[in-house]
Amino acid sequence: MKVKIILGLTLVVLVVLFTLQNTEVVALRFLWWEFAMSRILMFLLIFAVGLLTGFLLGSHFRSRPTVPPKSTDTPGT
Repeated sequence: MKVKIILGLTLVVLVVLFTLQNTEVVALRFLWWEFAMSRILMFLLIFAVGLLTGFLLGSHFRSRPTVPPKSTDTPGT
């Protein structure tokens, strides 16, 4: 249990350090749109889009029906 707490606190400290080091505003251009946002918000937005895409594609491929194999024997033989 203590290991989980230490790992969790370490992860929190690393995320806070990462956030504090990436606060500068960057321009993001896509087609004819242009956005100005902090770099950490851009990272989080891209991460969220990736998570959503992975979730949707994963659930799509898991829910596909499986085709039963065709039998090679013919009736009446």
